[in-house]
Amino acid sequence: MTKLFLVPTPIGNLEDITLRAISILSEVDLVLAEDTRKTSFLLKHLAIEKKIISHHKFNEHKTLDHILARMKEGETMALVSDAGTPSISDPGFLLVRACIENDIQIECLPGPTAFVPAIANSGLASERFCFEGFLPVKKGRQKRLQNLKDEDRTMVFYESPHRILKLLSQLADVLGAERNASVSRELTKIHEETIRGSLDQLTEYFSKKTPRGEFVVVVAGKK
Repeated sequence: MTKLFLVPTPIGNLEDITLRAISILSEVDLVLAEDTRKTSFLLKHLAIEKKIISHHKFNEHKTLDHILARMKEGETMALVSDAGTPSISDPGFLLVRACIENDIQIECLPGPTAFVPAIANSGLASERFCFEGFLPVKKGRQKRLQNLKDEDRTMVFYESPHRILKLLSQLADVLGAERNASVSRELTKIHEETIRGSLDQLTEYFSKKTPRGEFVVVVAGKK
């Protein structure tokens, strides 16, 4: 039966891929990849030879009909992102919605995603949290931040190295400089690092150190 598999891939350490993910990637007819070069490297590491086509946020509207047509003809596909679980701050939502509308089965495998280890090792409350992902770069950014001012759950953000200082300083301004937080970068990689402290302390720390890698920021909710 035709099916779309959402297959999580390692966020850093290649050993974090599951046995089931390897099995699915070996069995499907086609792999849809956010970056074909990165996925080719992963499949080569796993000794899997498979046809890969590009499917990312800049072409997903254009490729959608073609992909659906191929699945309706009986092809089974796996969707992967560069790292982590597809559709979680990555492409995937449009294709999943289209499959649902066209009665095509979908199955999402459990696996790597960056915010789970970041929350777990933050030392902050983890029984309730809200995932904010990447904030808007410009338009709507301040509104999103203001909407979180009275949020009492732990908050989780993704950020790039060239905007991490801006995010930390803005969070300090809106939520309060003494609000406890945790910043994790390069999770599962050789240079993995987690720094904990107040937003003010974290801003000072990263102002003196060149930020590198992908960041997950975990912030305590309002007491």
